[in-house]
Amino acid sequence: MNRRHIGSGVPWETEFGYSRATRIGDRILVSGTTATGPDGPVALGDPGAQTRYAIEKIRSAIESLGGTLEDVVRTRIHVKPGTDWEPVARVHGEFFSAVRPACTLTYADLIGEEYLVEIEVEAVLGSAVAGDA
Repeated sequence: MNRRHIGSGVPWETEFGYSRATRIGDRILVSGTTATGPDGPVALGDPGAQTRYAIEKIRSAIESLGGTLEDVVRTRIHVKPGTDWEPVARVHGEFFSAVRPACTLTYADLIGEEYLVEIEVEAVLGSAVAGDA
C-alpha cells in the first residue's frame, strides 16, 4: 500500500518530523491543526474563528490527498482550559452537521499561549454520508 503525505508549510513539520496529513489506502489522517497562518497565529482570542481557520486548513489537506470533508469519520477537538467551547462546537457543526462524524471535545493544554483550539481528523475515502442509522 502506498503512503502519501503533504505539509502545510509551517516550519515545525520538517523540524519535528511529521506531516499535516498522511494518506494510506483509503484513509487520510490529519495531524493536530491550529490556526497558524504564514505569519504565525491568526484570530487571536477568538475560539470560533480559530476553529474555522483550522477546519479550512484541514479541508485543504484532505482535498490535496483526494478526499473531501464529507469523508471525515472522526474529529478530535482540543480546547485550551478556560476557553468557551460552545463557539468551537458551533463552527464544527457548520462544517459537519450533515456528515456527523464521531467527535471528541476535550480541554487540554496546547503548545503556544495564543492557540485556543487544536483539531485532528480521520477520513475514509468513499464514506460520504448516506443517511443516519
